[in-house]
Amino acid sequence: MSMITPLKYHIREMRREELEDVTALEAACFSMPWKYKDFEEVLTNPDRFYLIAEAEHGTLDTPDRVLGGCMLTHIAGEGDISNVAVHQRYRQNGIAASLLSEILKLGQERYGITAFTLEVRSKNIPARRLYERYGFVSCGVRPNFYEKPKDDAVIMWRT
Repeated sequence: MSMITPLKYHIREMRREELEDVTALEAACFSMPWKYKDFEEVLTNPDRFYLIAEAEHGTLDTPDRVLGGCMLTHIAGEGDISNVAVHQRYRQNGIAASLLSEILKLGQERYGITAFTLEVRSKNIPARRLYERYGFVSCGVRPNFYEKPKDDAVIMWRT
């Protein structure tokens, strides 16, 4: 019987040298991905930050250094969470939960945010369940918000 080595990673803010990796992650996870210049703008926007889940050096037999990521935008005292992505081959390792936990903590510490919102595809049941575990509740629907494939966006809030 062989033992599977647990995935080891840490969460930190994106730096300039990860822009290409983050852009590739976005392209792998979304049908209408953000571009390099969009993520580059995050680096200089004081109301925004992007967290990455970075593989611990030497603990993973993978070409990927950035396993996942997500962004927070501070808007009028509230936190908008977006671009939550984990490479398909690393899902079910707690990466999205770790990213979400850290982004909520940093949003509160950095900006004093107590109300967070996000949108999620109506058909993305695993993501919706994760957000519900963190206290998010469905507060509405944006019909046909997503393209490729068409889907509604469920608007979720945590206050």
